[in-house]
Amino acid sequence: MKLNPHAELDAYVHSLTATRIKFIHLPPLETHKGLSPANFITTLVQTHVPLVKQAATNIFQYSTSVLDSHRLAGFVLDMFFPSFIDLGNELGVPSYVFYASDAAFLGFQFYALGLHDEQNVNIFELKDSDTESTIPSYLNPVSSKLFPTVMLKPESLPMMNTLARGLRKAKGIMINTFWELESHAISSLSEASAPPVYPVGPILNLKSESEVHQSSDIMKSLDEQPPSSVVFLCFGSGGSFKGDQVKEIACALEQSGHRFLWSLRQSPDPSKGPMASPTDYDDASEVLPKGFLDRTHGIGKIIGWAPQLAILGHPAIGGFVSHCGWNLTLESIWFEVPIAAWPIFAEQQLNALKLVRELGLAVEIKMDYRRDGIGSDEIEIVSAKTIEKGKGA
Repeated sequence: MKLNPHAELDAYVHSLTATRIKFIHLPPLETHKGLSPANFITTLVQTHVPLVKQAATNIFQYSTSVLDSHRLAGFVLDMFFPSFIDLGNELGVPSYVFYASDAAFLGFQFYALGLHDEQNVNIFELKDSDTESTIPSYLNPVSSKLFPTVMLKPESLPMMNTLARGLRKAKGIMINTFWELESHAISSLSEASAPPVYPVGPILNLKSESEVHQSSDIMKSLDEQPPSSVVFLCFGSGGSFKGDQVKEIACALEQSGHRFLWSLRQSPDPSKGPMASPTDYDDASEVLPKGFLDRTHGIGKIIGWAPQLAILGHPAIGGFVSHCGWNLTLESIWFEVPIAAWPIFAEQQLNALKLVRELGLAVEIKMDYRRDGIGSDEIEIVSAKTIEKGKGA
């Protein structure tokens, strides 16, 4: 299922065509502009149900006419598509879910569903309170200020509850995590009326990216830096800030005096729909403080899209200012790079809580920051002083 044109993803998929993996390319949505993220996911599923059913039926019919080794054995479904479990049941095969986030957040989803179904309480009713909730998958009480925005909006909570109900119908859930990192959360799921869970992580594609980017200008510039001397700032594939916040980050970097590598990207064009990704600046100096690039020449480098794994694995990297997305969290743990946590959206605030207070693997910049505000278009500006304090720690 293709959401937007993605040349690098297409090239990667093409590179796998000679393996045992066969790809069936489904037509994209004709349009998804103007849809909220929640409505987009619902529309995506509804549109693709008949397409996936036809593709799966073709495989099933083929598998019944050839050797047993080619039979349709089961489904592995994305965490947003448990509705396809019914199709697996129709074809008589088991359905497993691959859950790309962490075990603790899966527990949070089941907790929110339990509030709704068993206590008739919607979790968004807690959004304006100072309540701290005892959620089984977390060691510490969780403030409502750290709940994901998508769970705190009346228009999107039903979609999230529907997903959680679907996850409970799976034969099992494979989670991109590992026991040593989330033993408490994994254990708690056995008591949450959840299917069996299988920690299969960390799933990292370490080899290909390092080989591709080993000779790039970015890597060459890091080769010239002392070990553990550079702070890497990257906010993931969906992370970007507007001009006022960019200037505060720049001031913090300049005042700190630390060497840095900053993946600076501009917000996506709203006209391209809810799933559009940030893009690189044609000229980053237009959004930075005047003279910033000259004053930081020699200690800092501004880049656009970043080969995150290759950078985190470089010996010059000594710290990571991160949005705490789960993939980058696993990557930074793998390479033993300490994190300064600045979550932006989705479940990232809860990931930051785990990293800072439960695991001691990160320091906080602004744990309750959220770019996708609730009931307001005004987004908080985190000051240079706050950013510098987190980086310094």
